[in-house]
Amino acid sequence: MFGFGSGLMVQSDLGNPPWDVFHEGISLVSPLSIGIAAIVTSFGVLLLWIPLRERPGPGTLANAVLIGVFIDLTVLAVDTPDPIAGRIALMVGGVLLVGIGSGLYIGVRLGPGPRDGLMTGLAGKGFSLRLARTGVEATAMAVGWMLGGTVGIGTLVFAIGIGPLVHVFLPRFDMGPTARLWRPTGTIGR
Repeated sequence: MFGFGSGLMVQSDLGNPPWDVFHEGISLVSPLSIGIAAIVTSFGVLLLWIPLRERPGPGTLANAVLIGVFIDLTVLAVDTPDPIAGRIALMVGGVLLVGIGSGLYIGVRLGPGPRDGLMTGLAGKGFSLRLARTGVEATAMAVGWMLGGTVGIGTLVFAIGIGPLVHVFLPRFDMGPTARLWRPTGTIGR
């Protein structure tokens, strides 16, 4: 769902989520597709976990691979509509699906996604979670924009909407502490 939602936002051409601005920017200056750029970035971010002493779970690795795969599949299967109403529908549907997908993958408690683990790892080293998340995402978006990634109203809608959507959907999918099959080292989820 997360990758499908991200792909819909890319195809709306109204602005990508911050990390997908970066992935698209990489895809524009390399032979990589946006989804493969997301996968490569995921594994690059996982290397940053080493000094933070974060440990991946099986969900971490699934997140690192599957989101990029589904972004590419969506980009291949869904055309950007001509009427603006269709593009707005893709954007809104994309944000909603990323919110639901976030609730699902966090709720099963099988490990944070690479980018989430980076932020919780930084928080574990004394940075505020808000500052870590905002700083990392703003940097990714700015670099992606400089590389040609799409920043627009969709980026803003995502930034404003994703927190409340995850807040709504995570409790509905949270499997509780008994579902935890991995041992987190960060400050979130203890």
